[in-house]
Amino acid sequence: MPLSEEELRLLEQMERALVEEDPKFAHTLRGTAFQRAARRRAVVAGLVFALGVAILMTGVIVPLPVVGVVGFVIMLASATIAVTSLRTPQTAAAPSAPFRETRQGFSVVDGGRKRRRSGGTAKPSGSFTERMEARWRRRRDSGGY
Repeated sequence: MPLSEEELRLLEQMERALVEEDPKFAHTLRGTAFQRAARRRAVVAGLVFALGVAILMTGVIVPLPVVGVVGFVIMLASATIAVTSLRTPQTAAAPSAPFRETRQGFSVVDGGRKRRRSGGTAKPSGSFTERMEARWRRRRDSGGY
């Protein structure tokens, strides 16, 4: 069940008060240890992927297809681990960390209503490249590279 607007506002006020009162504890809630472990897991998976490439090439050079298949399986498994560990922190850390950091501070990960866009409900028009160029111009004009 989603939280009401009042409950969301109260929760955000409590989060801001927590950040102001005990920034070290709030830093712990952000899940930085989880992000560090995920980054380490991705680096190890990258090294294992390189090892899988070496085993695959060995299987190609020495005419043993079983070695090549083992190298490919190692590459596939390590790539899967690397991709899953490099997902966005808020989706990967949602069960362990109740808050995620935004530019304004913390915000609720689950339980809130979706916020409506201020521009209305109209879909963006134009091709993908036109929208990206318009976004780039807005960023460049506002100075927010």
